[in-house]
Amino acid sequence: MDINDLKIGDKLEIHCYKHNGHLHRQWDEAVLLDIKDNYMVFGNNRTTVIDSDGKVWNTKEPAIMFFFKDRWFNIIGQLKDYGIYFYCNIATPFLIDDNVIKYIDYDLDLRVFPNGSFKVLDKIEYKFHKKQMHYSNRLDFILRYELGNLIDIVRKKEFPFKKEVIENYYETYVSLIKESGE
Repeated sequence: MDINDLKIGDKLEIHCYKHNGHLHRQWDEAVLLDIKDNYMVFGNNRTTVIDSDGKVWNTKEPAIMFFFKDRWFNIIGQLKDYGIYFYCNIATPFLIDDNVIKYIDYDLDLRVFPNGSFKVLDKIEYKFHKKQMHYSNRLDFILRYELGNLIDIVRKKEFPFKKEVIENYYETYVSLIKESGE
């Protein structure tokens, strides 16, 4: 399926790769909630995840995911019982190939807590993979630059780091699931 053929309610998979081309993780479902010029929004809940080591598990809560066409990160709003958390992956802009959302993950993550505080995660993993997989200086610059941009967006509480944005997309997700009879 071509990206231009997608419509609200379509279900896709998500495949996350590493710089060396190896499949790192895959999610079996992402329901398309919105299509904008520079990003797409998806939702899922208790979806099955398969790690590269073969471990299979399920997510614990509903998630609203923002994949960008021109930004080197993706953002996941997690609706937990005690507030909305955000998990942000520093990653390539996404592409869609044969009903699968694909991107390359570059280890660095940003965890944003319900009170707006945040923490950069996996710096050691990033340094290890940067050396092991020979990230170029240009790539390193882009990734660090985009992490800085992401932190600025969080500090300014800009889209999509607002509770009402996640709640509204979650309502859309619930409506689409009810319509599909699941």
